[in-house]
Amino acid sequence: MLTANDQRATSALKPTITPPVFPGTPTEFINLIAHYHRAEIARMAGWRDRIDRTTNWAITVVAAMLSVSLSTPTAHHGVLLFAMILVLLLLVIEARRYRFFDVYRNRVRRMERNYYAQIFSPEDGTTDDWIHKLGDDLRKPLFLIGLNEAISRRLRRNYCWMFLILLLAWLVKTTFIRMQDSAMEAHIVTSVGEWVRNAAVGPVPGWAVIVAVTIFYGWILYASLRQPKGEGELAFGNVHV
Repeated sequence: MLTANDQRATSALKPTITPPVFPGTPTEFINLIAHYHRAEIARMAGWRDRIDRTTNWAITVVAAMLSVSLSTPTAHHGVLLFAMILVLLLLVIEARRYRFFDVYRNRVRRMERNYYAQIFSPEDGTTDDWIHKLGDDLRKPLFLIGLNEAISRRLRRNYCWMFLILLLAWLVKTTFIRMQDSAMEAHIVTSVGEWVRNAAVGPVPGWAVIVAVTIFYGWILYASLRQPKGEGELAFGNVHV
């Protein structure tokens, strides 16, 4: 049987669990909200910076491939097809980053809309549901938009113009100038059949390349024009990334 001294020694060996300290006064709560707001803005800004980097990479790829392809009539148009694939890859990467950015942007805007806006311009009907939703999001973070919607948003913002430039350059390269072994022999394409032959890439016939490009740009057009529902932050204002 343990003595009192043994019990005290055993209790001293057990780790002491200190419960978290919650704000007990309005001042402490305001300090908590202010610090948390800055922390979420920092995370949102970090993911926004990653999005901008991907866009810059895509612009650099487009500029470099245009320089290589249009610098001489003998340059192959396959360089532009390769550029389309690279830009598509960067679009998918940016859409994934945008989904993370949207999570933190939603938290920041929820606090600003329901807490800070009420301080500067109070409105009737505002409840405390927002803070419960914020707590649920912190306990179990979930993506608010799907990958397809993120791709559509980034296409409308930046990437549709890059793909359009690449398409125009590809049409110029395959339709107006026929590639020859020597730049001195280059001439304007005068028939559809000649354009189809000119669009060939190695063993791939020209008609297959044209069909693939048409389908690809049909999807880009559909994804760019598809309008998402006015949910989440899209339902409040029109200043969106």
